[in-house]
Amino acid sequence: MVTPRLLEKYRNEISSEMMKLFGYKNKLAVPRLKKIVINVGLGEAVQDIKFLDAAQHELAMITGQKPVVTKAKKAIANFKIRKGSSIGCKVTLRKAMMYEFLDRLISVSIPRIRDFRGLSAKSFDKSGNYSFGLSEQGIFPEVDADKITKVHGMDITIVTTANDEKEAYELLRLIGVPFTKK
Repeated sequence: MVTPRLLEKYRNEISSEMMKLFGYKNKLAVPRLKKIVINVGLGEAVQDIKFLDAAQHELAMITGQKPVVTKAKKAIANFKIRKGSSIGCKVTLRKAMMYEFLDRLISVSIPRIRDFRGLSAKSFDKSGNYSFGLSEQGIFPEVDADKITKVHGMDITIVTTANDEKEAYELLRLIGVPFTKK
């Protein structure tokens, strides 16, 4: 099996650079990526299940992994959602698939966003995880723009082993995530 390009870059360049920046004594102490979770929420799927099927198919093409259907945890009368009804789908990527997806996201998909100025550097949580949203699935080259039935967004969460926001920011910056200036 071929090692992903981004994983080789992490092992050869990024981990040693992080060791210099933060003074780690051991390579195992260097923060690394744990998983990437891609979530698509579709409230419209309650009225028409075809939207959910199309979103599942597109998410499977984008990630290379079959999505899991997410169900409503409680009923919300204003949105006509019953408990247990299908309202979205999600994929959790780990190991090689995670690095391949992140590499394609950074180098191919994000540059295709119209009027893109960078991702916000303020979207880190206290544990060192980074979350951001995309407004449409059409930026991915795997999705055929002519076959899109409904434009939907997605939330992407990059989970790291970093101890705080600063370590996670440096890790993702060295990986190549295009942040706006702080």
